[in-house]
Amino acid sequence: MALSLASAAQLLKEHHLLREIVQGKCWTLKASDIEGCEEPFESISYDTRQVCPGTLLVVKGRFHKEYLQDIDAKGLACYVACEEYSNVTNAPGLIVNDAGKALALLSAEFYDRPQDKLTVIGITGTKGKTTTAYFTQALLNTVSGGKAALFSSVDNCLDGQTYEESDLTTPESLDAFRMMNTAVRNGMKYLVMEVSSQAYKVNRVYGLTFDVGAFLNISPDHISPIEHPSFEDYLYCKRQIVGNSRQLVLNADHSYAALIRQDAAAFNVPITTFALRTDETAAVNQPAPANVTIRPDDADHQSFTAIRSDKALDGAHCTDSRDTNCETLADGISLSMLGDFNYANAAAALAIACAAGINVADIFQSVTSVEKVRVAGRMEQFADPQSNTVAIVDYAHNFASIKAVLDFVDSRYGPQNPRITLVTGSAGNKAYDRRKEIVQAAQDRVEHFIFTGEDTDDEPIIDICMQMQSYITVPDRASTIISDRTTAISNAVHDARAHADRFNVILIVGKGNERWIKAHKKHVPFEGDDRIIERLFNIGQQQD
Repeated sequence: MALSLASAAQLLKEHHLLREIVQGKCWTLKASDIEGCEEPFESISYDTRQVCPGTLLVVKGRFHKEYLQDIDAKGLACYVACEEYSNVTNAPGLIVNDAGKALALLSAEFYDRPQDKLTVIGITGTKGKTTTAYFTQALLNTVSGGKAALFSSVDNCLDGQTYEESDLTTPESLDAFRMMNTAVRNGMKYLVMEVSSQAYKVNRVYGLTFDVGAFLNISPDHISPIEHPSFEDYLYCKRQIVGNSRQLVLNADHSYAALIRQDAAAFNVPITTFALRTDETAAVNQPAPANVTIRPDDADHQSFTAIRSDKALDGAHCTDSRDTNCETLADGISLSMLGDFNYANAAAALAIACAAGINVADIFQSVTSVEKVRVAGRMEQFADPQSNTVAIVDYAHNFASIKAVLDFVDSRYGPQNPRITLVTGSAGNKAYDRRKEIVQAAQDRVEHFIFTGEDTDDEPIIDICMQMQSYITVPDRASTIISDRTTAISNAVHDARAHADRFNVILIVGKGNERWIKAHKKHVPFEGDDRIIERLFNIGQQQD
């Protein structure tokens, strides 16, 4: 049904958002008091620069009424805002309590509720969202013949095969529903999307119910005056996915799994659990049972087997496929992406596919598609032909992800006693705790820090780097500040070649394959960490 002022007002009333309708001196709750209230809107926008005849404009964020100058001449049909602007426009206004919530609801209706025509999967967690989303899309694409769309922090894909760089982890609600509508028109059956804590904080996914929601993990992150004031608020926002999902996939070893289970029970949401099981995890604790378990096949962790048990929640452990409670989903899985944590992400993807109703036999046949998945900028490894050096490019940017990368280096290269150099920075104007946590996670295992520019925004690069440098407490730990990121990476390579008597590992973290650096609220073109390494190593493709 086409969205009009009348239907918009009714929808906002149903969600207790509408305060009144204002046009000039007419203040009313009845849409019928406004002339033309049944006429469909031609477009919807939250940007005054995009207003054209028949546009519904949602006023949100840092808005100044000066933006509405001459807006009637552009053909504004109606606006939605938390205050009335009848002194600057003759268009009727739907005055609401929360413009973000209103935008999400109205966008869904304007684009004919595309979420109802898709199986929508939402994935949240501090780390692993992107990789799990790619793995899940690969599985669903294989079993559906390429009918799975993707919204991720790296790329968006609306036709199952074409990927375009994204701007946000979770798109603004209007953009999300517009892209969902495009995906539906492209014949997509599934949508896999990352769901950030900010998406719930600022209502980008308000009113959206996921057919399957996944909660991977949680650790302190995104705590700052412009993000989350505390870890409790961060966790609370992440937890909103539980009550907004029809089914939940949960990491059985999640630090706050008991609380998430309580959330699920309160909303009557069934749970499918997953877990990575290695000798190390078994030694650390008594692991909880899981519906989908992934285990290494050999001591070197070169391949893994995934096992499923529908009785796990009754206390049955998946030990191996010979157990009558268990069945093999896939064996001999060997991912192109490095690290045990990526096998945990693969287990999450398999659990999501199971929860989405995919036949086990289909998963068995399509798991090879997961083995081939490579996410640009995630654990990409490059070998230097001129020296005994390996460079790893990754998006790691907080304590948990830095530790995971270093754990991988230790497990893979520990016997070679590598000399590890960490090239890192930290975002400006937000997530201040990361700066100390990155250093704390790394300083006992790296020999040399190179602090450099990241998305420093309005903060001076040198200030962030010096602050990070001040957190080093290990005596005589080498550290260098090089503001220009390209120069910093070049320096790391030349330094490694100068220490050719040792096996060197260069970890370049924080930016992945992003082709820009955020400075003064603008994206400044940047070559990319991966391309810089390829150029310096004089290689044309990634090395496994």
